[in-house]
Amino acid sequence: MKRRELLQALAVATAGTALLRGEGAAPGAAPRGVTTFTTEVKRLELRHTWTTTMSSSAYRDTLHVRFTRDGITGYGEGAGIVRYNQSALGGQKALAGVESLITGTDPWHFDKLITELDRRLPGQRAAVAAVDLALFDWTCKKLGVPLYRHFGLDPADAAETNMSIGIDTPEITRQKVKEAEDFSVLKVKVGLATDEATLEAVRSVTKKTIRVDANEGWTSKEEAARKINWLETQGVQFIEQPLPAHMFEETKWIRAHVHMPIFADEACHSAHEIPKLREAYDGVVVKLDKSGGILEAIRQLTVAKALGMKTMLGCMVSSSCTITAAAHLSPLADYADLDGALLIGNDPYLGVTVAKGKLILPQAPGLGLRLRS
Repeated sequence: MKRRELLQALAVATAGTALLRGEGAAPGAAPRGVTTFTTEVKRLELRHTWTTTMSSSAYRDTLHVRFTRDGITGYGEGAGIVRYNQSALGGQKALAGVESLITGTDPWHFDKLITELDRRLPGQRAAVAAVDLALFDWTCKKLGVPLYRHFGLDPADAAETNMSIGIDTPEITRQKVKEAEDFSVLKVKVGLATDEATLEAVRSVTKKTIRVDANEGWTSKEEAARKINWLETQGVQFIEQPLPAHMFEETKWIRAHVHMPIFADEACHSAHEIPKLREAYDGVVVKLDKSGGILEAIRQLTVAKALGMKTMLGCMVSSSCTITAAAHLSPLADYADLDGALLIGNDPYLGVTVAKGKLILPQAPGLGLRLRS
């Protein structure tokens, strides 16, 4: 091979390695030596109108960020939680005020940076989570390893996710259950006067394992206990957040009057709360958007496990960016509810895939995302 041809071949091989590592391939990526941080609000269109006790919508807006340095781009996403007065646009505005902090801090000091962002942006944990994800995507691409390997996790231990069924008419509920035939576990939204009709519609077409989420929908301990005892007769595995988060003593009372495990979702925000939650709940639901990202999510999972509580990694309606990041952590959890990207029809990324409910983690460095063309 002539010297010129050899140099050309080496250039092609080097470029291929850079693409694999996430270097120099991102649209709009800054040149080496320059750090940039950009944000964008993207509208995710839902396959079905998504209804819970809190809201009903045909779409969800989420905040997407890009952190670029040394020719490498890290991607992050945050789904603002209405329950906590968050929105994608509000998160975008909040991050605009700390852009210089983000670009001026060494990304390898991510723990210090995320702690400072959490302090400066109270009530904006979904926005902080977007930065957290982007920094981990960047650092793992820089190291040339997938996120799961960075934390010493085995991708073969990735969890099996359930498929969620939002509140709807019995006819549409049955249709949704049939569409979820590849999943062995379903999570059904409850918390309204139509709960019995919803569960009966589900059970009319399947005998699969069911989990339910009341999203704080019931407001009296007696009603909650009665409904949970009925749900036990329907073969339900466990329930999330039957009462509003502030009704702690009432939840303790319910726990003494039912046999089904109770998981804290809206009642669980940080690791330091979990020892107290143990008095009223059997498990916790950990979400990247709710916790503020990967660092705090791991703390919550670790503390809950140390206390003998069960754990579930949950999600908001999000793209494959957030869902893939959470899937990388799923070997740490007992259960997974990571179907958010499956509920939308215009996912901007390719990431984690699902095979009959099993989460299949990407092997590329970082989160392992690819942009859809």
